[in-house]
Amino acid sequence: MTMRPSMTASDGRPTPAPGSTADRPWALAIGGLLSMAAANGVDRFVYTPILPIMMEALGLSAKQAGLIASANYLGYLLGALYAARRELAGSRRTWLLGSLLTSSLCTAGMAATSLLLPLLVLRFVSGFAGAVAIVMAIALVVERLAAGGRGYLAPVHFAGVGIGIALSAILVSSMQFTGHGWRSLWIGAGIASMCCTALVAWLIGDRVVATHAVARTDPSAVDQRFRLLIVANALGAFGYVITATFIVALVRGSAQLKPLEASIWVVFGLAAAPSVAVWTWLAARAGIFRAFAFVCLVEAAGVLASVLWLEAAGTIFAAVCVGGSFMGLTALGMMGARALTVGDARRPVALMTASFGCGQMIGPSFAGITHDATGGFLVPSLCAVASLLVASILAWRAGAMRAVR
Repeated sequence: MTMRPSMTASDGRPTPAPGSTADRPWALAIGGLLSMAAANGVDRFVYTPILPIMMEALGLSAKQAGLIASANYLGYLLGALYAARRELAGSRRTWLLGSLLTSSLCTAGMAATSLLLPLLVLRFVSGFAGAVAIVMAIALVVERLAAGGRGYLAPVHFAGVGIGIALSAILVSSMQFTGHGWRSLWIGAGIASMCCTALVAWLIGDRVVATHAVARTDPSAVDQRFRLLIVANALGAFGYVITATFIVALVRGSAQLKPLEASIWVVFGLAAAPSVAVWTWLAARAGIFRAFAFVCLVEAAGVLASVLWLEAAGTIFAAVCVGGSFMGLTALGMMGARALTVGDARRPVALMTASFGCGQMIGPSFAGITHDATGGFLVPSLCAVASLLVASILAWRAGAMRAVR
């Protein structure tokens, strides 16, 4: 849906309605950044640096570790579908804050048990709430920024994922250094997420820019390019998530790479932080679908390096490539969906979030089962590379097609 504010400047550019949230666009963008940092960077991805510590302390197998990760992504998938419902009561801001709080409580609650079933339930609920928060944050913040003529600040919103990952990595490594165990790490992550949520409540107000919609095709009337993008998005998620879930465990299990354990997740997060701005810049010049296809190739190179280039340089290269590309896939996928379909912003956002959730849900369990069967992550990582190559081809094909009207 293309949104137009009720006021325009003399040069034709949209201007924010008086007293609206768009009057302070940087506050809105930073609120979005913090919402993504909490729901995505901390609550969702702090599992990666804590995972090897939990596996060692609780005797978890790679299969069990993968199941816990997949439970989170199953919740993520269902939460995205739930957020797409048109009849949701209450404001988007209420849903955003409630979901962020629920997700952070589940993160802290991971410290309360060592039993597999409760861990699965907690990660499932956290994933469900996190996906609702992500959908609401994108629809709320990005729509308001666009309506206020500040769409160029959208990369600030998406940078929250990388900043949250880096924050979680620094938090975990510093708490480890001071002798804290895995339970304390979960509590610390939950508190960090709650602090972000409090700031989101302060920065993102209730007031909305007065807008009206420009009627175009409803998102349910998807064309072939949208279907190709949905499939490419799911394959891209499967392609990145194995490395993103197990890279710290892989480093911890190698005597040669173990010195990188405390820093590799920081590298991953720092690479993610500016990535959306980089990839949207490329998309503006080469086209959204070509940029998406190229991101898939960069990600594939990183995944391949993580299992074939088993040296410090190779692992850092893998972290930079995968960390610097996975949010590019998310952002470009959203941009592509919004370019092809219109209506309530939640629907295309939720459809893309759900397809991403499908790939994420399958990846960790598949990797864990295959690891236990083969003794390593080579086979699942090669499958991930293959999925990324297919995703690249599909995205390129979608970009070469004319829109179906």
